Amino acid sequence: MAVDKVMNVIRRKLAFGLVALVMGLGTQTGVAQAQDAASILKLAFDNWRADSSFARVQMTIKRATGTRNLTMESWTQGSDKALVRFVKPARDAGNATLQLGSQTYVFNPKLNQVIKLPASALSQSWMGSDFSYEDLSRSEKIITDYTHKLLSTKSVGGKKVYVIESTPIKGKPIVWGKQIVSVRSDGVLVSIAYYDQVGKRVRIMSADKISTIGGRPYPTVMTMRRDGKPGLFTRITTLSAKFDLAIPKYIFTRSNLQNPRN
Repeated sequence: MAVDKVMNVIRRKLAFGLVALVMGLGTQTGVAQAQDAASILKLAFDNWRADSSFARVQMTIKRATGTRNLTMESWTQGSDKALVRFVKPARDAGNATLQLGSQTYVFNPKLNQVIKLPASALSQSWMGSDFSYEDLSRSEKIITDYTHKLLSTKSVGGKKVYVIESTPIKGKPIVWGKQIVSVRSDGVLVSIAYYDQVGKRVRIMSADKISTIGGRPYPTVMTMRRDGKPGLFTRITTLSAKFDLAIPKYIFTRSNLQNPRN
């Protein structure tokens, strides 16, 4: 199904190119490329999150002082709801983050308090990792808040890979100057490179392992590395996952964030 979606995207691109050739509208080609790039990104995020998902994930944080291993459970629904709750180790168990649209809430069991994060805090480190609060939702903001350009296609391991440049729309409160995203033709997200406002790469998230999980090809091991901190990283390993399942409405509530129901 994912391959068929990509083929439909390619067919639309050819159709737009033909219209531009016949009518002499040179700018139409650029419009078609932008639409195709956005469609490819949408395919990748649909594969990553689906309509809904539940996953059990291990997070490994490598620092100069040592390595931390944490286990968490996550739920997502649509493009604007996500809940992540840590279950191991004991000292971190119960910490949780809830995202509802543009609102982000965190719960600390030691304080027994729910805190709403201001927008300015979303780019901060999440649980001491190389990921931010904004990263954890796997949201589609990169699709809606950026303009897109298909830079190139290449073959990696026998699979076609699309390389897309995404630039923030003017006026959007986005910290990055641009992102370079690589997506396989079957919808697997291969990598995202993040650049600052002057065009310097700051960090890169890459798929270290791609497996079939939940009935779909999936980046089961992804690592975030910062260019300024060689040898240090945060690795996310998806241990199990289910997609397109019914999730009770109470999951994405502040009440369940603080007092989880079994």
